[in-house]
Amino acid sequence: MPSGIDRTILKMLVRNCGIRDISEITGCSRYKVQKVLKISQHHVLPKKNHYDSLEVDELWTFVGSKKNKVWLIYAYDRSDGEIVAYAWGKRDIATVRELEARLNALKVTYGNIVMDKWQSFVEIFGSEKSNIGKKYTVGIEGKNCRLRHRIRRIVRRTCCFSKELLYHFKIFDLAFHYINYGFV
Repeated sequence: MPSGIDRTILKMLVRNCGIRDISEITGCSRYKVQKVLKISQHHVLPKKNHYDSLEVDELWTFVGSKKNKVWLIYAYDRSDGEIVAYAWGKRDIATVRELEARLNALKVTYGNIVMDKWQSFVEIFGSEKSNIGKKYTVGIEGKNCRLRHRIRRIVRRTCCFSKELLYHFKIFDLAFHYINYGFV
């Protein structure tokens, strides 16, 4: 169980404060802030086993410099506003397969899946239970916009970016956990 200062640090990280900002405000060293983030154990687990409809989409972010793009591909339930599962990687079919494998490992079933026309999505998720096209992905595109507001590391023009992949993934784990369970 995190201490009071650790909970404050985690809450500030989720609320878009940078590590140096948190260090300045709390009086902790930035190494303490990084340690709290590094040892955090937040995971996204689905709230249900079956979803009537899931939306899948991708968005990019970077680590270190914009040349080092990292793609987030995730499944979203519009009715609950829940991020059900996600996968990190390149913008390729292997990452989409990883998302599919993660959904299967979590034993998530769905009645319908919605995606844009990206060929990798169509190849993996395309079936009679899918809707393909931008007009169906309004919910997840709005979620992408909200994520850009919530997590500064997604914004394409920002001073707040991750220098290490581990911290990058930890911030997203933390943010998705807090978003899914209504803490932010």
